[in-house]
Amino acid sequence: MVRFFLLTGLVLFSAGSLFAKPNVIIVYTDDQGSVDANCYGSTDIETPHIDSLAETGVRFTQMLAPSAICSASRAGLLTGQIPARAGVPANVSSEKGNPGLPASKFILPELFKSNGYATGHIGKWHLGYTPETMPNAQGFDYSYGHMGGCIDNYSHFFYWNGPNRHDLWRNGVEIWEDGAFFGDRMVEELKGFIETNREQPFFVYWAINWPHYPLQGTSKWREKYADLPHPRDKYAAFMSSTDELLGELLGHLEALELRENTIVIFQSDHGHSVEERTFGGGGSAGPYRGHKGNLFEGGLRVPSIVSWPGGGIPQGVVRDALVTGMDWYPTLADWTGATIPEDHPLDGKSIAAIVDGSAEESPHDEFYWRLGANPDKAKWVVRDGDWKLLGNTSENVRPEGYEPLTKEDQELFLVNLKEDVGEKTNVSKAHPDIVTKMLEIRKRFESSLSGEP
Repeated sequence: MVRFFLLTGLVLFSAGSLFAKPNVIIVYTDDQGSVDANCYGSTDIETPHIDSLAETGVRFTQMLAPSAICSASRAGLLTGQIPARAGVPANVSSEKGNPGLPASKFILPELFKSNGYATGHIGKWHLGYTPETMPNAQGFDYSYGHMGGCIDNYSHFFYWNGPNRHDLWRNGVEIWEDGAFFGDRMVEELKGFIETNREQPFFVYWAINWPHYPLQGTSKWREKYADLPHPRDKYAAFMSSTDELLGELLGHLEALELRENTIVIFQSDHGHSVEERTFGGGGSAGPYRGHKGNLFEGGLRVPSIVSWPGGGIPQGVVRDALVTGMDWYPTLADWTGATIPEDHPLDGKSIAAIVDGSAEESPHDEFYWRLGANPDKAKWVVRDGDWKLLGNTSENVRPEGYEPLTKEDQELFLVNLKEDVGEKTNVSKAHPDIVTKMLEIRKRFESSLSGEP
């Protein structure tokens, strides 16, 4: 296992090499399907840069997102807490004047700033649209992007519903870049931040709003996938456009000789969308049931890779243990020597030992997800090893050959993922003892979320 000691701003690894504190870049894609990369089994989408990242790092097969919806997932990542504990159990409003992630939370950029890092946000925020909850008030030295859930990539107007409103900001000030392709602009801003801060450790949260709708892939890739069926053709073009942006980032790090000592985490915020705005689909959950907005595996299980060539972590390996998006907070604290305040309780646990191979078992004996503010009406999931119990569940699209959810299925749906990873059959009636145990686990988690003893 990699171990370190802080020495005047340097990190001494047990192997004997002396490094500056590693840079950290989190690339958080949006609505990327569970298997939508070649290294995850996709055969009809080209993702050479995602694949090369996996070849130089560790790829997870059972990384579960903090939530199956955008704002909540981001809150879980940045706080290391279950989104309901973080104060963002569902989506935050995309209109100006609406708060989001509580300013009292000590989130990742604040953790890094306390450890001597420059901090930058590029892309999507969707965690508050007030001065107190926008990125520069939440620990980011620099911010460029949109505050709401999604924008048109050329006009930079909110892409959801009316009234029409422009949404592009730099450091809390609205800016206008009419006609400039947002993908190109994100990369330019990203490169600029890295170059400006290359002489000190830096943290970048690149919350790229792709392949989230609107599906505006470049002409190169639209032509490449013209023969794929609708809407896979449009999604594939946007996914490969996303991969190309990742390649520009990795190439830039190489050119500046920063790649070796930069931790790059690539991960989707949740599963693929089946909303009308994305033509009812396009992404793929592969063997899993579910999609964005529900808590079947296709909503929670996401592509996830970490690469740090100079940090001593393995390369080209796969880890199958259950890990969560909340685990990155304590893991990055471990790897960078940052101190987590005692008054910031975590649900995530360090997965450094999983990454380096010194541990094989998940650090979580049990875990809990809740999507929604009202515990009685919200969708929820309990995990206990391979057992999974879903409550208040629903789905908009189901895999071919699956029966519709019955009322009983919607209330409680029990599955053993080792035996039924596709979550096809509800076995709650056959295992009432397991259901009882899982409900007790849920009760404990909900008590902790409500502050009850």
